[in-house]
Amino acid sequence: MLTLEKAKELLNTTTTEEHLFLHAKNVMAAMGGFAKHFGEDVAHWQAIGYLHDYDYEQHPDEHLQFTAEPLKAAGLTDEEVRAILAHGYEIINDVEPITNMEKSLFTVDELTGIIQAAARMRPAGITDMEVSSFMKKFKDKKFAAKCDRDLIKKGCQMLNMEVKDAAAIAIEAMKEFADELQLGAKE
Repeated sequence: MLTLEKAKELLNTTTTEEHLFLHAKNVMAAMGGFAKHFGEDVAHWQAIGYLHDYDYEQHPDEHLQFTAEPLKAAGLTDEEVRAILAHGYEIINDVEPITNMEKSLFTVDELTGIIQAAARMRPAGITDMEVSSFMKKFKDKKFAAKCDRDLIKKGCQMLNMEVKDAAAIAIEAMKEFADELQLGAKE
């Protein structure tokens, strides 16, 4: 089973850009929250979240096409590789998210981008962020415009959740890692 330590080791072999490591940490934190929500293994889901963009820096235009073989060779299970591939569903591949892990990763990949952008604008960062303030930013299409809101909505539909409920899970999980995510209170 993939551990967070192994996920970090593997991502370090393909990634150098700080913003990509920060994104990995955001997704890792949110995935832990979703694992808790579904009664699954938090550490395992966090590891999957951390490693999800394994080939992105090296192959941004062919993302996920250079993921499966190296990760299988590194010892990941078919289930783990499939979960990572499924976050590219209908964007770059046809690996449909079926499990709760796959659906969660598909959803939080974009969701965490808006949460992080919103939290960065707040004096206390994410530490006192409420879902209502996130929803205001979510509805403003110009805010964090590169984050695909339709994709988030589609992921939430797969999870049978409202966007606000998915955001609440992610925000609470990300609060636990506020400093590591550079979202703590500004001094």
